[in-house]
Amino acid sequence: MLLFLELTNKGEAITISTSIKLPVGIENFEEIRTGGYYYVDKTKLIKQLFASGGKVNLFTRPRRFGKTLNMSMLKCFLEIGAKPSLFDGLYISENKQLCSSFMGKYPVVFITLKNVDGLSFEEAKYRFVDVIGSEASRFSFLLDSDRISSNEKEMYKAIISMSEGSFKMNTQVLLRSLKTLSELLYKHYDKKTIILIDEYDVPLDKAFQYGYYKEMVTFIRGLLGDVLKTNDALEFAVLTGCLRVSKESIFTGLNNFKILSITDTRFDEQFGFTDREVKDLLSYYNVEDKFKETKEWYDGYLFGNIEIYNPWSTLMYVDCKLNRSDNKPISFWANTSGNDLVVNYIQNGSDELHEEFEQLIQGKSLTKYIKPELTYREMDNINNIYSFLLLTGYLKIKEDLGENKYKLIIPNKEVYEIYKQTFMSYFEDYTFVRKENLYQSLVKGDVDHANEILGDILSRSISYFDNEESFYHGFLLGLFSGKKIKSNREAMHGRFDLCILPKQIFQTALVLECKHSKSVKDLISDASEGAQQIIDNKYEEEDFVGSFSRYLSYYFSNTYLCYAK
Repeated sequence: MLLFLELTNKGEAITISTSIKLPVGIENFEEIRTGGYYYVDKTKLIKQLFASGGKVNLFTRPRRFGKTLNMSMLKCFLEIGAKPSLFDGLYISENKQLCSSFMGKYPVVFITLKNVDGLSFEEAKYRFVDVIGSEASRFSFLLDSDRISSNEKEMYKAIISMSEGSFKMNTQVLLRSLKTLSELLYKHYDKKTIILIDEYDVPLDKAFQYGYYKEMVTFIRGLLGDVLKTNDALEFAVLTGCLRVSKESIFTGLNNFKILSITDTRFDEQFGFTDREVKDLLSYYNVEDKFKETKEWYDGYLFGNIEIYNPWSTLMYVDCKLNRSDNKPISFWANTSGNDLVVNYIQNGSDELHEEFEQLIQGKSLTKYIKPELTYREMDNINNIYSFLLLTGYLKIKEDLGENKYKLIIPNKEVYEIYKQTFMSYFEDYTFVRKENLYQSLVKGDVDHANEILGDILSRSISYFDNEESFYHGFLLGLFSGKKIKSNREAMHGRFDLCILPKQIFQTALVLECKHSKSVKDLISDASEGAQQIIDNKYEEEDFVGSFSRYLSYYFSNTYLCYAK
């Protein structure tokens, strides 16, 4: 960070910062390079891409890991009319031969599907029309090309035609639109076309959520199959997404198709930030003392053999620190990564899934087989859920056990908070409905019903044998929040844990004592002994308890209540 002094007209010295701006939320490569923003150099991707020789290349990475920015960077490098100055000082500029051979040599069609969604298939299809129509409009010079026939120009006009300010394409034109553009650009330039499709699977994700998945699969298969298969006008294509949805036959029949997932060692440093890149970033902005905190919260993803930081969250964290140094790290990714399916798993998952999620929250690993290929229709299978969570960034590989079998853990504190808050939100919503029923059962002395409700609440939240007595005391306090409570105070012959006082003297007061049992077999005996303790210690003789016309006492051991009086 550069600083210099400037004198005001009053002769006062002020400090002016010339620091490069943080590119928070900016995914356009040219804007970053010309707008005075900090850029983490990922141009090695270009060299690796040409070295790999793939005809169609699919990169699968979690959301917000720099896929769109990298695709924008590829477009700026490859497209005819490229500006070499954008790459000055970057890694790729040192490779003079590669730059001479490939920079600015190709027509490029670049679309991002990250915003292609809708509550219905027709709405989503309209978004496709808008995205492709907007990109096609960049090539209006085709209408004046002497290499394009009149019929071909009519085909182009059908792609960019508008009605009442909106693009208008029928389904057949839309399905063939990308291939048509590639062929027309090839004819005009006599250079094969490069196709870049960012976040190709977002429409499939949304379609699955909103109930038109079959229609969207058929549509995507037609759109991509037309442009990527047997297309003589195609130089190569690059696609990005979270999942490889090849089982739906979307990519069937592609020649020289390369899948570059998070488990692949190729391109492992090109999406997200490495340790070295984060250290340089923090040093530049004079917050290098926050490296440990940054690492704990936003590192932990394993792409190939490289530990990777979430770039979005890292930039957001640094930005917050620059605005206010005492800002604490938070989960920035929680509201940007698309948590709908995770929330659904927690809310509707089986007891087995809840127990396994609990193990993850406790810092333990799970051993699972991972499917590199998934369809959204396979998400209901509990083992496939973990494949989805790994590929979308909610889990990381701790150990590769071979043959697609891995030990999986939560990658960092940020994702831990997502699990924790999602669990807690669900738990609070569920508990809110049931806690009044629990209270009324206790007031009525209906121990069986109270035990049933209490056991259900706890079974949906935590492992009730892995906590100390203090946890259950706090749990009861939270469960009966909103009631008038006396807590953990001296009684006549001991200390009770909790007393719930009614609003009127003629209503029933409740005395609760809690204990932590270490095993199921101890629950009933511990609760019975505790109930006798309540009687022996004469908690009911307390003035504020005895002032009510009726009181009931219970002993609480993990999930089991015993009636004392």
